[in-house]
Amino acid sequence: MISTSDRIQAIQLIDEAVKAGAREIKACRVLGIHTRTLRRWRHHQEDQRPLAERPAPANKLTIEEENAIMEVIHSPEYQSLPPSQIVPSLADLGMYLASESTIYRKLRERGMQHHRGRSQAPVKRPLPTHKAQGPNQVWMWDITWLPGPVKGLYYYLYLILDLYSRMIVGWEVHVEESAANASRLVKKAALAQGIGLNQTPLVLHSDNGSPMKGATLLETLYKLGITPSRSRPRVSNDNPYAESIFRTCKYRPSFPAKGFQDLFKARAWVLQFEHWYNYRHKHSGIAFLTPHQRHTGQADTILAKRRETYEKAKSLNPTRWSRHTRKWTIPEEVWLNPVSEKSSTAHPTIN
Repeated sequence: MISTSDRIQAIQLIDEAVKAGAREIKACRVLGIHTRTLRRWRHHQEDQRPLAERPAPANKLTIEEENAIMEVIHSPEYQSLPPSQIVPSLADLGMYLASESTIYRKLRERGMQHHRGRSQAPVKRPLPTHKAQGPNQVWMWDITWLPGPVKGLYYYLYLILDLYSRMIVGWEVHVEESAANASRLVKKAALAQGIGLNQTPLVLHSDNGSPMKGATLLETLYKLGITPSRSRPRVSNDNPYAESIFRTCKYRPSFPAKGFQDLFKARAWVLQFEHWYNYRHKHSGIAFLTPHQRHTGQADTILAKRRETYEKAKSLNPTRWSRHTRKWTIPEEVWLNPVSEKSSTAHPTIN
C-alpha cells in the first residue's frame, strides 16, 4: 500500500505539472497511476482499504463445525490417524466434516501438526556449495556403469574431476563398487597431484552411495587431510559436473554402446577418453580451453593471444565488427551449487 505522505506528494507533483501546462493524464502516466486513482486520492488521501467491511466467506467453517472436527480428531478412534485416513473412514460411515486440506489447515492453526511416531523426523539439509579459485581445491567424484559383453553385466568407472579446471585427475575401472577401490583411487590421485605437500585444503564431493560413505574411504580422506562433502539425500543434481562428464563419455562416437568385451578393453577405452578429454577437448565451460591448459595455468596466455588475434582481425577489416570483439575471458572462481546471498548467509560455504 502507498503511504499517505507519498499520495500527498504525488498529488502536489501532478498539480505542479498541470499548472506548467502538462496534461493530467500524461502526468499520471509518468508516475505510473491512473487518473481514476488520482481522483480517489484527492477525495480520500488515506488508504480506505483497511477500513472496508468485508463479509465473511460463504464457505467458511462455523465455530460448531470446527469444534466437530476437533472432537473427531481427538477421539480415541482417530487420534493416531492423519486427515488422509480420517476423511475416507468418515465417508464410509456416511459422514463429511471437511476436506483433508481444511483439516490439515486447522491443525496447523492450532499448532497440532507435528511429526509423530518412532521414526526420525525429516531434516532439512543445506545445499552443499563450494568455491574453487585454483586447481586441487575442490574435487568431485562418482561411479557410473559401463556395459559389459552381455546384458546385465557391467563394469564400474570410478572418476575424479577437478572443479576449477574440469580436468580428470584420477580414474579406474573395476568389476564391483566398493569403498576400498575408491580409497585406492583417491590415494593415487592425491599422489599424482601432490596433495598433502603444503597444498590448499581439498574438498572431495560425492553423492550418498555406499562406496562414498565407506569407512575405508573416510579413513583415507582423514589421513590425507581431505574434507569429505556429500549431496543431500535423495537429491540427484547436487553433483552436476560429475554427471555431465559421464554423459560426455558415453556419447563419444567411439563409445561401444553394445558393451565392452572384457575389463581390459574397458580400461583401454577409458584411457583413450581421458587423454582426449584432458589434452584435446576444448571445454565450453572454461572458455574453450582444454582442462589440462586450465589446470596448469596456461589460460591467461592463451586467452591473451586469442584477444590479440581478434583485435588484429578487427583492425584489418573494422566494418565486419559492429561493436567489439569476442571477450575471451574466464572467471577466476568456480562454484559448485552456487546459492543466493540470502541462502549463503543462512548456510556458510566451505572455501
